[in-house]
Formats: sequence, C-alpha cells, structure tokens
Amino acid sequence: MNILVFVEHRDGAIKKASLEAVKAAAGIASGMNATVTAAVLGAAVGAPESLGGYGANKVVQVADARLDLYSSTAATAALAAVAAREAADIVFLSATAMGKDLAPRLAVRLDGALVPDVTALQVENGAILATRPVYAGKALEKVQIMTAAQVYSLRPNVFSAGAASGDVCPVEQFDAGLTDASFAVKSTGTTIASGKLDVAEAAMIVSGGRGMQGPEHWPLIENLASVLHAATGASRAVVDAGWRPHAEQVGQTGKTVSPTLYVACGISGAVQHLAGMSSSKVIVAINKDKDAPIFQTADYGIVGDVFEVLPAFTDALKQHMGS
Repeated sequence: MNILVFVEHRDGAIKKASLEAVKAAAGIASGMNATVTAAVLGAAVGAPESLGGYGANKVVQVADARLDLYSSTAATAALAAVAAREAADIVFLSATAMGKDLAPRLAVRLDGALVPDVTALQVENGAILATRPVYAGKALEKVQIMTAAQVYSLRPNVFSAGAASGDVCPVEQFDAGLTDASFAVKSTGTTIASGKLDVAEAAMIVSGGRGMQGPEHWPLIENLASVLHAATGASRAVVDAGWRPHAEQVGQTGKTVSPTLYVACGISGAVQHLAGMSSSKVIVAINKDKDAPIFQTADYGIVGDVFEVLPAFTDALKQHMGS
C-alpha cells in the first residue's frame, strides 16, 4: 500500500503545511504497513530529498516548469498520473487555499471520495478514520471512506511536523504527459498583496473585533503581533466595515485557523467566528464584557478595556522577551 502526499512549495521552499501532511502520512503508514511517496510538481523547488526527514520514503517530481505557477487542471492531471504510477489509493493534501481547490478535483479524477479539513487521523481495523469539524465547529464527526480511492485534506497547524530527522530520500523524475490542453486553466503570474504572515498558516495570531471601535486603533493589534512575531486577524464585522482586508478575516466565511496561540481582542465570540478559530491550541480573550461568549472557549480571559489592556500586555511581553 502506498500513501501519496501532495507537496506545495512557494519561491522554491516547501511549505510547512506540506511537511505536516508528510509527517501525518508517515504516522498513518506505520499502522498500515504502507509507504509514503511525496509528489512535487514543478521544477523550481529546492532540496525535495529533505522530505525524507519527515517520513517520506521517496519523492516523485514532475519537473515541468509550467507547473511552477499553479494550474488547477494541470495539477490535477499531474497528481492523478503520479497516483497511478505509484498505485496510490490514498492521497493526503494540506487544506490550504491550493489544497482546498485541488482536493475535490483530484477525488473526482480518481473516482474516489474526499474528507476535507481533517483535524485527526487514526487507523482502526486496517482502515483510516478521519475526524473533521461539522456544524460550524460545534460537533466533530469521524468518517471512513468506503471507495477504493481516498483523498484527505489536513487542516494546517493541527498536525505537527516536528523537527526533521536529517534523513534524505531518493527523488525520481516523472513525465506526467501534460499537454497544452492540460493547462486549460493557467496562471499568468502572482502578486503578493502584502508581506504579512498568512493567518491560515501562522503559528500565532492576534485578532481584533468590533470592540476595537475603528481602524485608527489597529496599531494596538499590530504592536502586540509584532512582539509575538504573529499574524494579524479580524472578525467579519471588522472586515465588513472596511477596517481590514478580507485576507485577514477569521471565521466561517473567512479563513479557518489552528495556531498555537490565538489572542482575541474585542471579539465577542459569535459562533461564526468561533468556527474558524476554536481549534487553536491556546486562546486568550480580552473583552470588557464578562459575559461575552468568547470566554466560554478561551483558555485565558482578561475582562477589561482593550485600550488599557493591550498596551500593558504588549509592554509586559517586551520586558519579558527582552526587546
């Protein structure tokens, strides 16, 4: 049995979310007497052999320079070809923006089924049981795919990649037979909107809600985020008001995040927002309303005025961190 893992890369560097997926696949493979093959699409990726340090037994690289820019149709065709070559019925992807686009396409191409946004995996009686949130995160369901082909997308920051062992694995080149028709959808270029961390992949996030009262107070959020080397997030109310860009929105209609630390500032904790961040490992809430729903989810809560608490919190962290 072979598990195939789609590996994303950006500017030649393999993304952390993909390292997590490889590590998770290796853990599942150990319980199924399976091997792990990492699939790398494109020519511009550095040191794919290093994936051996996260549990990959080998790498299959489709070194077609046309794949350096994402094409949903070509990537689907290439990954399906790799799966056929490796006789891989199980495929793991990260539930990143790219993974969410690619996973359902691949499941259809393989005539299989998809479990999206997986937060836990286990092997039971030789089969994979995947856990995923449902009903805006208010419940969890365990799913077993009954089709031969199985596709799973894993929520970033939930599965730990850990430290690389230093092992390397062989890299095999493969021609997936892509034609111009394979690139029915083609990227002509990419533009980075900002140099800020993406909330979907950040290890720490500082988010603000309507309690911040206006965009002029956002430096309080950014100052704390700077000290923590964290990304900045926002509630839907903030984004709808035009205070922050949609790329920072956390919640059911924004991005789902699972950071190590989530600091919610002036966020009441509507169920739509909780759906996007409740899987954070540690949640700190700052709100002047002691009955705010966010405190029911938070690990630590500070009842107080964000305009007083945030500067004091930031200064205390600076002193503690020696900056």
